[in-house]
Amino acid sequence: MSLKAFFVIFALAISVNSASKLDVASKFKDFEVVPDVLDTAPENPIEIKYPSGVEVNYGNELTPTDVKDIPYVTWSANSEDYYTLILTDPDAPSRAEPRFREFKHWVVVNIPGKSVSEGETIAEYIGSGPPKGTGLHRYVFLVYKQPSGKVDFSAEEKTSNRSRAGRPSFSAKKFAAKYSLQLLAGNFYQAQYDDYVPILHAQLSE
Repeated sequence: MSLKAFFVIFALAISVNSASKLDVASKFKDFEVVPDVLDTAPENPIEIKYPSGVEVNYGNELTPTDVKDIPYVTWSANSEDYYTLILTDPDAPSRAEPRFREFKHWVVVNIPGKSVSEGETIAEYIGSGPPKGTGLHRYVFLVYKQPSGKVDFSAEEKTSNRSRAGRPSFSAKKFAAKYSLQLLAGNFYQAQYDDYVPILHAQLSE
């Protein structure tokens, strides 16, 4: 390969990477995740695939049935660093009247690299449960880098996937500030009521 060809390919790679980062940030602003959840948009993507076969793609509409099971989540990570993963709904009980903003759906901390299953779960995963007639809700995945390595989260209340305890009135932004977490990446989808929602709500009342 000639030196000229090398620099052309290198320049294209930088351009594609910059465009990707711009797209992530612009989507967070277009769907008003900034400022409803964050002050500043993440620049990097998160790849999220569900066992049902669907993927999360910056505001695409999925169904509660699609997302009822724990997804596979990955991002660009350093194997020597630790990360925090959050899934939050800022539209509880509705986007027009979000008096429970935010509703905590999943929090995993002290994730080594991108091995989510090896992290410490603060709030077990629950899928989307938007009440009937409340329209589309945004479900936001966020990954933060823990700048000081492993962190002591023992003060946080643990929540099972059969409990609402500690889920309403959550704030990803405040949680991140409390532990000096650095926003790294994000993605989100939208969902509205389907026939799976009553099943989830019954599960959470146990």
